Amino acid sequence: MKNAIEIRGLNKTYAAAGKASEKVALKSVDLDIPQGSMFALLGPNGAGKSTMINIMGGLVIKSSGMVKIWDRDIDENDRHARVAIGIVPQEINFDPFFTPRQILDIQAGYYGVPKEQRRTMELLDMVELADKADSHSRSLSGGMKRRLMVAKALVHAPPVLVLDEPTAGVDVELRQMLWENVRRLNREGVTILLTTHYLEEAEELCDRIAIINHGEIVANEDKETLLSRIEAKEIRFRMQDPVTEIPTALKKYNAVKEGNRTIALRYSPADQSVHDIIAALQKIDNPISDISTDESDLEDIFLQITRN
Repeated sequence: MKNAIEIRGLNKTYAAAGKASEKVALKSVDLDIPQGSMFALLGPNGAGKSTMINIMGGLVIKSSGMVKIWDRDIDENDRHARVAIGIVPQEINFDPFFTPRQILDIQAGYYGVPKEQRRTMELLDMVELADKADSHSRSLSGGMKRRLMVAKALVHAPPVLVLDEPTAGVDVELRQMLWENVRRLNREGVTILLTTHYLEEAEELCDRIAIINHGEIVANEDKETLLSRIEAKEIRFRMQDPVTEIPTALKKYNAVKEGNRTIALRYSPADQSVHDIIAALQKIDNPISDISTDESDLEDIFLQITRN
C-alpha cells in the first residue's frame, strides 16, 4: 500500500531564547501513514504532535530528516506537497470581519483554485453553515467557527486532511456531526490524520494508531494489535443468585465480590483467557446473568506506554 505521509529521521530542536533553554521536540521520528487510512497520532501535551503537524504545513522548519506528503518531498517540491494537505489547527485563524463565503473564496484563491471550480457553497452546506454564508464570521458560535475551519481546510480538495484536536471544547452534537463528515470524506478516499485527547474518539474512528512521547514514536500499530498489548483488563460478572463466596478457581485472579451478586476481577488478556474464567464460573450452581468490561482499553494502553 502506498503512503499518504512518509517521515524518516525527523528531528526538531528549538533554539534557546531568553530564559528558555534549548528544547528537543522531535527525535529521529519515522512514521508511515497509508493512503486512505484513518490514522490517530496520540501523545501527552508537549509530546511533539503539533510540531510534527506544523512541519508538514510549512509553519515550522525541521532541523533534519525527510517528510513526504502524497509522495512529494516538502523540501524538493514544497508547493505541491502543501497542496496535497489540508490542516484544521487547534486555533481559530480567520478574519472575523469576513463572511464564511469570503473566507472560503479567499482560501481557494491562495491555492489557485479557479472561480468556476470553487466549492464554496458545497462545503458550507457540508458543515451546515450554508444559511450563514453571508453573515460576519465574528457572529458565529464557537462550534460554527470550528466547522468553518474544517471547510476552509478542504477548499483545494486535498487528499490528506489533518485534524489537530478538532473537538476540543465543543458539544456532543457538533462532535457527532464532525465525525459523520470525516467518515464520509474517508469513504471517498481522503486520508485522515487525527490528533485528539479524547481517546475514545481515536478508538472508535481510527484503524491505525501511533503514540508519541517525549518526541519519539513509542508505538505504531493497527488498532487491534495495539489493544492486545493491554497488561490488565477489568471484567465483572453479575450472577443470577446471590454470591456466597468466591469460587476457588477465581482466587488466583484476586476476584472480589461487589454487592450481593457481582464478581469483579482483573486479568491479563495476553496471558489469561476469558474462556477459562467463564468456565470456572460455570462450574458453580449460579448462572451468569450479565458480563461487563472496562471500556477504557485505549486509555489503559496509552497510560501504560506513556507513564515513564
